[in-house]
Amino acid sequence: MTRLPPVLLVGCGKMGGAMLAGWLAHGVEAAFAVDPQASTVPEGARLVPDAAALPAEFRPAAVVLAVKPQMAAETLPLYRRFASDAVFVSIMAGQTTAGIASLLGSGAAVVRAMPNTPAAIGRGFTAAFAAPAVSEAQRSLSGTLLGAVGEVAWLPEEGMLDAVTAVSGGGPAYVFLLAELLEAAAVDQGIPPDLARRMARATVAGSGALLERSPEDAAVLRRNVTSPKGTTERALAVLMADEAWPALVRRAIADATARSRELAS
Repeated sequence: MTRLPPVLLVGCGKMGGAMLAGWLAHGVEAAFAVDPQASTVPEGARLVPDAAALPAEFRPAAVVLAVKPQMAAETLPLYRRFASDAVFVSIMAGQTTAGIASLLGSGAAVVRAMPNTPAAIGRGFTAAFAAPAVSEAQRSLSGTLLGAVGEVAWLPEEGMLDAVTAVSGGGPAYVFLLAELLEAAAVDQGIPPDLARRMARATVAGSGALLERSPEDAAVLRRNVTSPKGTTERALAVLMADEAWPALVRRAIADATARSRELAS
């Protein structure tokens, strides 16, 4: 396995830390993380409190920006010195490639990406967009870094990231909500709380695993569970009513997409 070139992580929260662990597992020549709040990083990486504490000789091939979006204006200019050589991979929600480049220098190579929280166990999904200044080699490196924590898809248009943020970025929260609701409904029907939790979590996790491994469409798998005039058919009649899940999910995704566009403006 070819070792990854030197990488700098700016912001070592849950998502940044998960990505850093993935790079270390794949083998990386050198990895630094800048975060004044973090107390530890995965073994094999070096933690420093700020950009000034980085060794003068350290030249990363990629700088991954994982700070809060509202910190971009004050943080990104501190890393302009790497813009001549490194690709900048941003996982900051709502920050456009043009906006990021304006803080780093007009010629900066910027990739914008939206991962999701299953990256913490190497099962994430990340959609990414490469700005025109990104070379093929830089795009390949960015894909390798993002792929260390799950599946990667490249987008032809940056604007698609707003809908991606709404669907896959927020998607784990919707799935977790489903598990919460199944658990609560089971308790309502007299199931003991501990058993209700086990049932709900195992059902959601097992169904996801089946969906991943099956070549069938989700609609086919749903119909396979639905016996005519049975209990599941009765439940789906409620959930799939015009004003229920079909309308609510579309509205939720539309509202989340609109909010992503607001953050980018």
